[in-house]
Amino acid sequence: MTSQTQQRRRIFGRRKVVGGMASLGLSVAMIMTSGALTPASAATWPTPNGSQGTSSTISVSGTKDYGMKQFYGTGALAGSGQEEGQDPIFKLAAGATLKNVIIGAPGADGIHCEGNCTLQNVWWADVGEDAATFRGGSTYNVIGGGARKAADKVFQHNGPGTVNISNFAVSEFKTLYRSCGDCSTQYTRKVNLSNIEVTGTGSTARLVGINVNRNDVATLKGITILNDSGRKVVPCQKYNNTTAVGTGPDSTNCKYATSDITYR
Repeated sequence: MTSQTQQRRRIFGRRKVVGGMASLGLSVAMIMTSGALTPASAATWPTPNGSQGTSSTISVSGTKDYGMKQFYGTGALAGSGQEEGQDPIFKLAAGATLKNVIIGAPGADGIHCEGNCTLQNVWWADVGEDAATFRGGSTYNVIGGGARKAADKVFQHNGPGTVNISNFAVSEFKTLYRSCGDCSTQYTRKVNLSNIEVTGTGSTARLVGINVNRNDVATLKGITILNDSGRKVVPCQKYNNTTAVGTGPDSTNCKYATSDITYR
């Protein structure tokens, strides 16, 4: 979560998951229950292996494999919009790994990582406030999975360190990754994107938003953008905290070449 209320577009009402989860037709690699990557062409939106509502945050330590079960918020966790102060569905202790799970709607504030964490083959059917917030630690890994219907951000980076996102699919979103622009304590942050499939909607969206005045660094490789003939998806948006100051590759903050972005 973040206090960037000026970036909030509007409050979204409660939304429900359509049973069965229609396939997104994604072509990035998906991590299966065994932990092995399948061929890119095999990846589709997963079908839940059961569904469970929860009215209180689920704490995770160590490694937890849910075998593609879906969780959604009820009661106090029934928020699905951009309201500030929502609690997460999952709260990960430092060093925890959460794998093979679907977060349905309402999604509340998704996942909070209190320290280093790994999110492996985690899917967000309908992102609530944020899909995941990285709050403490030094290294956060998102491996496989995907997210859709994010009215604002998918991944919010409030703490220090580096976020690594690989083999991930995203659609219907505003910003995939944002380095916090107005947190009370600020840091120099890094983000690495690798093998990301993005489906555009014709509206402006950003893959990463970083604070160049804080010396943030974003490295992008293997980005495939679909359905974006108007080039509305901005690979790297530069900010001075909350003020946008430019876009595009450079050798200091937004590290990628035109060959790292493929449009289809």
